[in-house]
Amino acid sequence: MGGRAFLRFAAALGFQALQLGPQGETTPYDPSPYNATLFSRSTVSVSAGRLVEEGLLPGEALAAAIASRPDGALLRASHAYAHPAMARLLAAAWQEHRGDRELQGRIRQFVTRHGEWIERAAPPGTGREEIEAYRFGQLLAHEQHDAFRAEARGLGLRLSGDLQIGIPQRDLATYRSLLLSTLAMGAPPSRTNPEGQAWGYGVLDPDLYGTPAAPGAALELVRARARKLLREFDGIRVDHPHGLIDPWVYPASDPDPARAVQRGARLFSSPEHGELSRWAIPRPEQIDAGEPAHADGRVRELTPAQVERYAILFDALVDAAREAGSGVDELIPEVLSTQPYPVRRVLERHGLGRFRVTQKAAMHDPGDVYRAENARREDWIMVGTHDTEPIWRAAERWVGTGVAPARAAYLAGRLVSDERERPQWAERTAASPLALARAELANLFAGPAANVMIFFPDLLGLREVYNRPGTVSAENWSLRVPPDFAAQYPRAAREGRALHLPAALATAIRARGKSFAEAQRGLLEQLERHA
Repeated sequence: MGGRAFLRFAAALGFQALQLGPQGETTPYDPSPYNATLFSRSTVSVSAGRLVEEGLLPGEALAAAIASRPDGALLRASHAYAHPAMARLLAAAWQEHRGDRELQGRIRQFVTRHGEWIERAAPPGTGREEIEAYRFGQLLAHEQHDAFRAEARGLGLRLSGDLQIGIPQRDLATYRSLLLSTLAMGAPPSRTNPEGQAWGYGVLDPDLYGTPAAPGAALELVRARARKLLREFDGIRVDHPHGLIDPWVYPASDPDPARAVQRGARLFSSPEHGELSRWAIPRPEQIDAGEPAHADGRVRELTPAQVERYAILFDALVDAAREAGSGVDELIPEVLSTQPYPVRRVLERHGLGRFRVTQKAAMHDPGDVYRAENARREDWIMVGTHDTEPIWRAAERWVGTGVAPARAAYLAGRLVSDERERPQWAERTAASPLALARAELANLFAGPAANVMIFFPDLLGLREVYNRPGTVSAENWSLRVPPDFAAQYPRAAREGRALHLPAALATAIRARGKSFAEAQRGLLEQLERHA
């Protein structure tokens, strides 16, 4: 119910698409969607209210579940409560209606349509009864998602899915034969995480890639994942595309993964590395040996044929997007501060951009990748992501730590066309966290990136953090859109405590100078009437 209300809200504001996270099954103790199952949908997201409407669940069962809901669960999801509560409701619905012939027919049709994955995706070690109940839950999760997507399309909204890079623990038994037993995948040291991140994810065996004409089992897995996502969504956010193009790997058996990941290497760019040399794509003379193993510029040059070898898994996503009629530009590669040369070349051959997370921009470095003016048209620009603090909280930190004046001066140069007005504007903005946050949001629309992404806390003016990377806790991945968001947002936006889109757009138009603003006078007047 709330999800459909948010669709209508987003469409009314003028958004064109909604980006959802990975939709797989998670666990009560680790609710990270990036550790979710690759094909099975999360049954925790099933609307029990819709089941009551359809006669699959008695209203008393839902009322009892609601009565036992922990305090505060409407603001922060209680995964420890939600998983067993939904499991009980689905079990009750299944036991009551398992003999229904119409329902059994729907399940058979569903299994036929999803035969390429549903048999192997069932929880391991389950009997026939459990498998039938699993299929029932997956049917409901997929049917409700299809209805949600249809409603989104009716409102003019596209839905974008998320292809996570990791294979979760629950799926390891199914896909272990496709993985290298000696290596694990992580994130290399970077400016954001100087120590790197030891994800512990499996690494697809390059010997099982095959070719596009004769695909091996590893390539077929990537194709199957892309096909399923693009049947259910209009586009895909590609989580850490490095993992598809040139994974950062380290010894899986090292007792100190944190140390091991710092000493890792790129799977296809390490001809000097004994174990990895067999898969190296560049020749030694194409590598700057003086650069660290994780440096973006370590690989200096590549031939088109070498780029094609790096691109074999990523190209499977491109091919799937074309086959689905979604278009290559509906692929959204999550490239952050690190973009090694091979990754850049693969994305450029398809005209795809990267992420520009402006709250991370370095004020002292004009060439910093996160600065808005360094974006290209094909890039995606945003003030924050699910892994950062909301811009409203970040702005408070900037004011409190004394870095706000530098931020405000930079934003004045971006948003105030008259140089004479910039000093006073910057002084006012630096003194107010709300003004600073609003300026950061307006900066997104001042160009040149054509794609703007807004995370829901930044839109709604929330201050709580959604995810703290590398942390497993009850708080992580639990922040929810408040139940009264539709009533609270208009006032918060008018008071400057949430993103006011007309005001932000008007600021961005005026930032381009008087002649541009004059040319856009009609649009500007409309925006300012709503500001």
